[in-house]
Amino acid sequence: MQSSYPHPIIAREGWPFLAVAVAISILVSWFSIWWSLPLWLATLFVLQFFRDPPRRVSADPGLVCAPADGRIVMVEKTQDPFARRPALKISVFMNVFNVHSNRAPVDGEVVGVNYYHGTFLNAALGKASLENERNVLQIRMNDGGELTCVQIAGLVARRILCYVSPGDRLLKGERFGFIRFGSRVDLYLTPQARACVTVGDKVYAGETVLAELETGSSGK
Repeated sequence: MQSSYPHPIIAREGWPFLAVAVAISILVSWFSIWWSLPLWLATLFVLQFFRDPPRRVSADPGLVCAPADGRIVMVEKTQDPFARRPALKISVFMNVFNVHSNRAPVDGEVVGVNYYHGTFLNAALGKASLENERNVLQIRMNDGGELTCVQIAGLVARRILCYVSPGDRLLKGERFGFIRFGSRVDLYLTPQARACVTVGDKVYAGETVLAELETGSSGK
């Protein structure tokens, strides 16, 4: 097992929000403790939303880890609409109480990053995959196989953050992005991959194994 944890326990995306929340709560507390209580509760919500705990990541190259915390809402054989090939699709839905850091599901090189404007439907719905605002990463694994990882905005989420570009290399479990306030991440694997999760399972980014890859599968 390897540990992949390059950031403090509070995600850097949350520092400005937390600083503002704390400052306002302290200011109101100066005048009234009672009136400040709702603000301190809101500060606690911001704190829990932007938490980013360390994770233990499997070093086995044949295992695909979860790219996000949440619950599995889809496991099915379908077509990858971005790479236009048969695929095993696994979708993770994140609510506002989940950790929202996105982590690389495998070791590999980013060969494509494409952003698409869209709507803001409930991310748990199947049609959100192609209709919602989304950011698509194409990752080429060390054995030459490829997978597609899609960050999808949800009903409340209105900001997808992605920190990688084509040519960047990712280690499994490494943070590559963040989605604020509820969202979803879809993975499109080779159809030969074997799912290790079912709909309804709770998963943790970098830590939960979603699938086993077929040895030597090219994904092309």
